[in-house]
Amino acid sequence: MFRKISPLIIPGAILVAAWLLLPRIPLIHPEKMALLTSAPYLLIAVGMMLSFHFRRGRIFIVLTLFAFCYHLYASRLSGLTGPTTPEAWLAFKGITILLPFNLMICALMNEKGVLTKAGRMRLLFLALQGFIFWLTVRNNLQGFWVRLTEKLVPWPLLDHFSVSQETIILFLAAGGIALWRALSRQSPIDGGVFGSTIAAFVLLNWMWVPHVPVALSAAAALILVIAIIQDSHNMAFRDDLTKLPSRRALNEQLPCLGSRYAIAMVDVDHFKHFNDNYGHDVGDQVLKMIASKLMDVTGRGRTFRYGGEEFTIIFPGKGVEEAAQHLEKLRQVVAEYQMYLRDNDRPKDDGRGKGRRSNKRPERYVSVTVSIGVAEAGAHFTTPHEVIKAADEALYKAKNKGRNQVCSAGNSR
Repeated sequence: MFRKISPLIIPGAILVAAWLLLPRIPLIHPEKMALLTSAPYLLIAVGMMLSFHFRRGRIFIVLTLFAFCYHLYASRLSGLTGPTTPEAWLAFKGITILLPFNLMICALMNEKGVLTKAGRMRLLFLALQGFIFWLTVRNNLQGFWVRLTEKLVPWPLLDHFSVSQETIILFLAAGGIALWRALSRQSPIDGGVFGSTIAAFVLLNWMWVPHVPVALSAAAALILVIAIIQDSHNMAFRDDLTKLPSRRALNEQLPCLGSRYAIAMVDVDHFKHFNDNYGHDVGDQVLKMIASKLMDVTGRGRTFRYGGEEFTIIFPGKGVEEAAQHLEKLRQVVAEYQMYLRDNDRPKDDGRGKGRRSNKRPERYVSVTVSIGVAEAGAHFTTPHEVIKAADEALYKAKNKGRNQVCSAGNSR
């Protein structure tokens, strides 16, 4: 569960912190208030530079939207108690449609970079919207935005919001899509888009509450900056196929293990057989299935992808005897699991796919086993690399003894 919701933890914490700090903003010294009002610009600029450097076009677009909206507030709408002038009313109505609409588009789209062909087309589409917005405000074309923000249903509860019913629908769609993608992919970027969508809704609905635009714009930009950093960290330290921490992450952990620990090396039995007989797509299915089981290893074990079909599990504070008990449970779980080999030509339509899944063929079920070697730090193996080498030798012992078993350095199990 924690892995599922992890992309939402930091955005949620930042939004709560921003809301709790709102009553304290008036206590800031007047000389420092100017710095506070510039904070959203500074954070947005940092985020845009990072998104450009790491080629995160979706984040770049979202930050551009917040920069536009905050500048519009600071230059045209700040100091007002509501959209009392025709120009302010048009500007407010325009951003209440354009901001959630584009957030929904960003939540839907896949990453295509910033200055790629697809990225340039997206920025051009955004610029076209900005031109239409400027044209309607300059020429006081109220009818255009009136038609886009007409009341859809006579529901008194919705009248308590400052934004239109269409805006609420767009925000629900944008937030729902981003939330689904963040949970299903464990993606910091999608978590950031979800957090910024919540911030945008609060900003627009309570725009004339003192300091809300400043606090929520800064919070949204900070959420997106951290999302880029998290995503970049995952690229460096997380395996893209299995979603497990990579060998580089393992190397970072090894010096921090202390004096008592055990390390296990896990290898998929007959993996070459799966690749040769079924193809690399099935091999990838096998690795992802094994990784999902290894993630749930008991005994506070931490799993890493070592390379190829080999994985590493570290057990801080445990010896071979304790670790072997948890590894034996893991071995049994993997051996008893029946994996269904999905067809490469399975239909994309959910209805047809569900019908095919309900008629699974018995011959498409396969079972996979793993061999495991484990060693602990002690008098004979004093460094983590020596323990890994000993666990690897125990792994080959398990292979030579017939596979699908756990062997420890010096003892067989």
